[in-house]
Amino acid sequence: MKRQELIDLIRRKKSFLCIGLDSDLTKIPQHLLTTADPIFEFNKAIIDATHDVAVAYKPNFAFYECYGTKGWSSLARTIQYLNSTYAGQHFTIADAKRGDIGNTSQQYARAMFDPTSSGLDFDAVTVAPYMGEDSVKPFLSYSGKWIIVLALTSNKGAEDFQYFSNDGVNLFEKVLSTSSQWGSNENMMYVVGATKAEMLTQVRSVVRDHFLLVPGVGAQGGSLQEVARYGMTKECGLLVNSSRNIIYAAKDEDFATKSREEALKVQKEMEELLATQQ
Repeated sequence: MKRQELIDLIRRKKSFLCIGLDSDLTKIPQHLLTTADPIFEFNKAIIDATHDVAVAYKPNFAFYECYGTKGWSSLARTIQYLNSTYAGQHFTIADAKRGDIGNTSQQYARAMFDPTSSGLDFDAVTVAPYMGEDSVKPFLSYSGKWIIVLALTSNKGAEDFQYFSNDGVNLFEKVLSTSSQWGSNENMMYVVGATKAEMLTQVRSVVRDHFLLVPGVGAQGGSLQEVARYGMTKECGLLVNSSRNIIYAAKDEDFATKSREEALKVQKEMEELLATQQ
């Protein structure tokens, strides 16, 4: 999906909601456990209930890889369902956090973006940039695909490295400025945690026009209003992720209806915020 297509999608749906498909067998409704592929059936129900208010879906690979080949099958079926049933209606993100060099990175990129190889065909993948340019560049060789670079996260351990300062420049700022030279705002985004919303001003001083993927709104306590205040651009420039608050809104047979209700609450707030940018 090209940048302008994503912008148009946001304007059409009046939403910049990304739903994280962190689907856990221990948390999904019990009645689904009798089906042949519970995780896929759960994902499908969530997608069908929210497809008109979400602009993006983000499966976290850990919740699939932990189940081995069965989990990989559920993941492949999920992305194939999105790309066939709702073709062109969503931006899809492989939350895989890959980060290696050379041929290994090339193979990771192939796994995310080449459906003839892996059965997967995502629009974007999250990438850890610690090993530098040659861990990122192979992902950029796929036309129309995006990489989403981990920049500033909101976990406790972020203090260990990301705020290391050299000559007044924090490490996360160095990551932003250096990596922005490898791609462009047409194929590169950044992860910035919602619970660090006030830091978005510093982020925007370095990458003014790049899209930001912002996790942490909802269960993790991030404020959508604060994220928009500090991070929104005239083209929106944000994909705000919510996972647990939406997908685990209920555990009974009407779970998808409850998920939709929660997604609509977020979308309505986003609609109001987008209106202020017009």
